[in-house]
Amino acid sequence: MKLPPLRAVQCFEAVARLGSFSKAADDLHVTQSAVSHQVKLLEEYLGDTLFNRQGRFLSLTDVGERYFSEVSQSLVSLSRVSEEIREGKSGQIRLALYSSLAVKWLIPRLDDLRQTYPEIDVVLTMVADEPECSDAVADCFITVNPPEKNYVSEFLYSERLYPVCGKKLWHEIKDKPLPEALWQPPLLSVQYSLSATNQPEDWAEWCERGGFELPEHVNISYFSHVLLAAEAARYDQGISLVNDYLITEQEQHNFVRIPLHELPTGDDFYFVYKASRARQKELIKLGRWLKQQCLE
Repeated sequence: MKLPPLRAVQCFEAVARLGSFSKAADDLHVTQSAVSHQVKLLEEYLGDTLFNRQGRFLSLTDVGERYFSEVSQSLVSLSRVSEEIREGKSGQIRLALYSSLAVKWLIPRLDDLRQTYPEIDVVLTMVADEPECSDAVADCFITVNPPEKNYVSEFLYSERLYPVCGKKLWHEIKDKPLPEALWQPPLLSVQYSLSATNQPEDWAEWCERGGFELPEHVNISYFSHVLLAAEAARYDQGISLVNDYLITEQEQHNFVRIPLHELPTGDDFYFVYKASRARQKELIKLGRWLKQQCLE
């Protein structure tokens, strides 16, 4: 399908809308002769006259009236779809975030979001690894690696891990000296990297921060995901290092936070969205709500 010169169509629309070649030139920030030339090209392309020119008086021909009506509707549709792509569909927000964060932290809080901002419809996309910040994936993201260009990054929180266990296991070790009591039950270690060897790197770093070494005789159970390690701890199968977002209010009665030091992971979590959408009301409200949840 052969299309007319788009620049010529734009110039025609401006002249027809403003009723003047000079006003159209000012509106488009070009010279009047440039506008006249583009309109002439369009008339030659269509094979018909679009304007009646009688001295200073300018009016649309019948063909021009018909063409202006179609062009105006098409430009409105083009503007609307461009705005939706640039700023997102009003009301609905696609949020991509890590699966553990979605399942254990965000989903239990969604009812509060709906009550606070009922006009926002959040569609969740869970990712196992770092989400690709692209419109094809979502409208906004929670990530530890925000893009450096063309995106807004709003800080949410810095990740810290701390040791937890189930209540039954805690009852067995609570009267024993710490950290020595931790070496008796299994330690539940998460292998965060596919290339990781069978070494409890998370526990080794935690011990180093506490100023002591991890004993060689400790029984270690390995898991591919922190959700699995947290569930095993909940069922008294050992002691795990978890982020506090993994323990919801509903589950706090199943866990005990062992009174020892935390381990900062060095990961900062950010709420990220395209800079072109910085004025979108739904994103502003969602970001405000997420930051408030991180403070609680």
